[in-house]
Amino acid sequence: MTNRFILTYVMTLGLAILIPVMPAISQDTAAKPDPNREAAKRPLSLLESAAWQDLFNGKDTTGWTGDTEGYVVQDGVLVCKPGGKNLETVKDYSDFAFTFEFKMQESANNGIGIRVPAGGRAAQDGLEIQILDNNGSSYNAEGIIDGKPRKLSWLKPWQVHGSVYAHIPAKTGYLKPVGEWNTQTIIAIEDHIMIILNGALIVDAFLEDHAPLEPGFNGRFNRTGRITLAGHSDPMEFRNIKVAEFTPAAPLGGDAGDNTPPPGFTALFNGKDLSGWKGLAHNNAVERRALTGDALTTAQAKADELMNAHWSVKEGILTYDGKGASLCTAKDYGDFELYCDWKIPAGADSGIYLRGTPQIQIWDPWDATIKEKDGTVRKATTPEEWVTVYATGRNLGSGGLWNNKRTRNQPLALADKPIGEWNRFLIRMVGKRVSIWLNGKLVVDRTELENFWDKEGKLPLVRADQIELQHHGNELTFKNIYIRELPY
Repeated sequence: MTNRFILTYVMTLGLAILIPVMPAISQDTAAKPDPNREAAKRPLSLLESAAWQDLFNGKDTTGWTGDTEGYVVQDGVLVCKPGGKNLETVKDYSDFAFTFEFKMQESANNGIGIRVPAGGRAAQDGLEIQILDNNGSSYNAEGIIDGKPRKLSWLKPWQVHGSVYAHIPAKTGYLKPVGEWNTQTIIAIEDHIMIILNGALIVDAFLEDHAPLEPGFNGRFNRTGRITLAGHSDPMEFRNIKVAEFTPAAPLGGDAGDNTPPPGFTALFNGKDLSGWKGLAHNNAVERRALTGDALTTAQAKADELMNAHWSVKEGILTYDGKGASLCTAKDYGDFELYCDWKIPAGADSGIYLRGTPQIQIWDPWDATIKEKDGTVRKATTPEEWVTVYATGRNLGSGGLWNNKRTRNQPLALADKPIGEWNRFLIRMVGKRVSIWLNGKLVVDRTELENFWDKEGKLPLVRADQIELQHHGNELTFKNIYIRELPY
């Protein structure tokens, strides 16, 4: 059977814009997995272990403020009455996952405001995620165009259910019929917004990549604010309202003892052996990712043999003798927070690769040695020699994204402890952007990590890959390596 497209006309400024809607599904197409449902599986899986907190106790509006008269509790359900307006949390939230169930009447309109200033307007002052029966009669009609019946809609693409109002259009087709309960999850971590409706990913966008589609909607820059039920006077029901916070971890973390992860984190290094780690199968990440089958097995076996010869655990410390190759996590990671303690000898050079990409720099800022042609080593003594020695920029300190060419590669501050003392990184990676704290000081602030392996600058950073402790021919020590995966 030939697929037949239904055309929706979106009325904007008096113009009819022709938009194709999902075609009738053939028998062959129906057998294929839904890509939006497949895409939702990873973030939903990561959220299973999240520290969820109830935002609605099923009895009253404790924890909420605003139009408490416009919302009532009936049989454990929070009901927005006709005429109901905004109900907002008494607490501000920055990075979080918010999940809830809702049930609509025909043509009903509401919204979820995120990062809204107290008492502010959800869409204009923060971000509003649409809750809307976009199939309702208030927004659609039947018409005849060119002698054929057509469905007309005066909704803009970014007004349909699940859209980030005035910013990001949502994918459609996943709302349940009016009168049935829907389940929705909103993930907001830095500028990354994901909307999952009834098990399907309908929005996956980075706000900094999108300008507002209408003037006057600038809340995408907010870093924190209230979560709001943005009533539009229509009846709406809510239940099972929960939040899981992903606020950035404390830069220095807790002190529960070496190799004991803080709450919410998992130890990548157990303080006993190299479990969870592997050798570097290929120095070039692109070629490594291309390895398959016997070629991959052989390369990894050789790399693991080299790893075991030069990386070891001594008194709870991950130790490298400087003669092998980089150490890699056995698992790939995408968005995450990572604690890592490190200590280097004088003059040493190392780093941490994120998603297999170089690198967060680790080196000795006070190394003023000069290597002569005959192999002798001496310290710089004149201003000219000092300038030459520090041409690499190591005097600026560790923590910079040193291989960046377009975006900043230097740290914001010198935060290294004296050689021989332990340093601590907190690394936060969301999308392509990285924030780094060294010994409690912010040294990188949401800077893009460029794709080192794409010399033409056309390909984006890979979405997930291994984390590496970089070999640079020096003895190295690491401990207290903890990770918290962020949902994406």
